Amino acid sequence: MYCYPLKLTHNTATYQLTVIVVNYNVEYFLDQCLQSVRDASKDLDIETIVVDNASIDGSVELLQNKYSDFHLILNEVNVGFSKANNQGIEIAKGKYVLLLNPDTVVEESSFKKVIDYMDAHPEAGGMGVRMIDGRGNFLPESKRGLPKPMVAFYKIFGLSKIFPRSKRFGQYHLGHLSEFETAEIDILSGAFMLMRKEALDKVGALDESFFMYGEDIDLSYRIQKGGYKNIYFPETTIIHYKGESTKKSSVNYVFVFYRAMVIFAKKHFSGNNAWLFSFLINMAIYFRASLAITTRLIKTLFLPVFDLACLVLGLFALTNYWSMSNILFPEELIRYSIPAYGFTWVAVVYFNGGYDRPIKLFKFLKGTILGTLPILIAYAILPKSLQFSRLFIFIGAAWVLTYYFISRIYFHFAFPRWFRLRNTAKKNFAVYGSTPEFERIAQLLTQTQANIGEITAISKDDLSDDAFNFDELIFSAKDIKNEEIIALMSRLKSNSLDFKIASESNDLLIGSNSIDTAGDLYILNLNALISSENKRKKRLFDLLASSCMILSLPVAIFLFKDKSAFTRNVFSVFVGKKSFIGFSEELSLKDVRLPRVKKGILTPDDGFEFQDEGITEKLNLLYARDYSMRKDFSIVWKAWRKLDQ
Repeated sequence: MYCYPLKLTHNTATYQLTVIVVNYNVEYFLDQCLQSVRDASKDLDIETIVVDNASIDGSVELLQNKYSDFHLILNEVNVGFSKANNQGIEIAKGKYVLLLNPDTVVEESSFKKVIDYMDAHPEAGGMGVRMIDGRGNFLPESKRGLPKPMVAFYKIFGLSKIFPRSKRFGQYHLGHLSEFETAEIDILSGAFMLMRKEALDKVGALDESFFMYGEDIDLSYRIQKGGYKNIYFPETTIIHYKGESTKKSSVNYVFVFYRAMVIFAKKHFSGNNAWLFSFLINMAIYFRASLAITTRLIKTLFLPVFDLACLVLGLFALTNYWSMSNILFPEELIRYSIPAYGFTWVAVVYFNGGYDRPIKLFKFLKGTILGTLPILIAYAILPKSLQFSRLFIFIGAAWVLTYYFISRIYFHFAFPRWFRLRNTAKKNFAVYGSTPEFERIAQLLTQTQANIGEITAISKDDLSDDAFNFDELIFSAKDIKNEEIIALMSRLKSNSLDFKIASESNDLLIGSNSIDTAGDLYILNLNALISSENKRKKRLFDLLASSCMILSLPVAIFLFKDKSAFTRNVFSVFVGKKSFIGFSEELSLKDVRLPRVKKGILTPDDGFEFQDEGITEKLNLLYARDYSMRKDFSIVWKAWRKLDQ
């Protein structure tokens, strides 16, 4: 059953354009988006409808206080992307309807340009524009072809990536078409999807059976089947922060995206084509899922396994040296103990951040020392007949440390792109804006960022060439038009240059190419909790604590009132669905400063008998800033009776 909203009964449009924005818990990006919509609507007859899907992060207050002149639809539950957009489409009174993502920024002239083009081309039923991400890179989903079975095959098995500009293999993103060339295309992007209202009345709105992906493909195809053309229009450009940042290598993305393609095929293709498409998609799901898992394992384990092999070979070589000195070790013990020693040292170095980037030699020293301790303890509890040489352990530790130091220094010079020793260079910032804005932004940076080098005020003339000595360029939204910002981002794009936009009304710097990336919002430096090292330590604590609780379950279960809840919680932590300590969903969404972590059974304020919102806020911020395994242990120790909640 495909659900479309009712068609409008009036024949004439009240507005030139209806802009529909669906929001869910992206308050600060929504603010930037709606401000750009307001700027682009000047001197035009435009209505804006904002549909909020039960956000709890302050979005509703923002809309009611700052954008009360827009038509607001505040849902009490999250009804999903398609249904929320359909709520707006059903009441739209514009000649054209634009579906716009909240993580976008439009140019001041965007709406006028697209309206003028559509007015001059009545055959056009839908339109998409040129999109860039937060680093200024062109987003290929700005123009796409219809995902027919062979087109999907080329994309699924990587041929479109190998031959991106081929008219045959690159059809999915129409790589043969220039990003600066106006052209007829098949599929529009849901991030900026402009449609003639007349066409929507004829073909219907979004199909609500699509869960997350595919609804824009389906509607684009129906617009074509309705006798209209879809146009790619690069005469205006928008920023789409989400862009390609979605974790498309993740197994979850693979399943959700390609299942949406199956729905599309069953709906629109004939029997044989639908069967072929479904077969290819199911092949793709298992192929891409296996590839994603394999790639992740190789990236994670290749270097530790390589190091383990080198360390074990070195340790065996040491035993041969002992043998030449007529010091004999029990052969059976050596066969198992040497690999165990090597594994222990590598594992402890890994959990102490030795394999994180950039390389920090101190991590290897710390990991080697800490790894030696459990080896010595295990050696001490062995029977006297099996204790062969404590000196060998100390010399082995010296070999491990020597290997790590020499190999990492070699990697630093041989492979500087992947293995760089700790970079102490400070980050330089440039601010493009007025003097008052420069002073405000500089103060914000000094309050929120560590390791700052220079903060320089620059003018337009300073950006006339590409020779820069700064790492991040910050635009003042108060002083610089979006058109100029977007043009500069497109021209200055570089893998080594980041962009941020300083909000006019908030002490926020918004940027990066993803609304999920830590650091998009420069508010407070609270990313210690989600560093690679601390994520491993947190997971290690969860594994050790949950394992102990599972082993003691026959006795421990009688200590809790809700025995089934306690059991479920412990096993949820053990398999990685939950953590013992986390933030409540409501709190983490309300306070954008808190990093995103797994749902916790307990929170940092558990164990304290008070009801003070201010103290709760401080405890959560301190936990995020100064995380350690000791903190997790302390919270569980104090609040263990709440583990059944």
